[in-house]
Amino acid sequence: MSTVETPREVRAQAKYVRISPRKARLVAEHIRGRSVPEARAVLRFTSREAAGELEKVLQSAVSNAEANHGIAEDRLYISAAYVDGGPVMKRWRARARGRVARIRKRTCHITVRLTERPQPVVATPAPAAVEPAAEEAPKPKRKPAAKKATTAKKTPAKKKASAK
Repeated sequence: MSTVETPREVRAQAKYVRISPRKARLVAEHIRGRSVPEARAVLRFTSREAAGELEKVLQSAVSNAEANHGIAEDRLYISAAYVDGGPVMKRWRARARGRVARIRKRTCHITVRLTERPQPVVATPAPAAVEPAAEEAPKPKRKPAAKKATTAKKTPAKKKASAK
């Protein structure tokens, strides 16, 4: 009976972040599936405001992994990074002719889930018997296909005279 070790998973979440979820999702897509050092480099050079918030959440998740499970940062990768919508603050702005326009100040919840990379299994190569007939024989070269001669001549299209 063989046992399969499930990879350990660590999660960190930031709630009520004052960024639109749609804008934060654009940055979250960049780091999904990457290793932690690679994701940090991507976030450092991303010029969006959401990159700073995602970097804080990523740092929190890495700290959780090191403190609670003893997993090194180099062995972690981002298995999931997603942004959910939070509550919306509604404000009002005066407009022309006594009207009012609604302003929505959106918030979001950012979640980053890290998973440990599985240990590399070192397999000993089995000695394989190589037979001379089993080796690949060189394939014979094919002649290039002959080009077909075209007999139809192309005639230039006649231009219509423009009337003034």
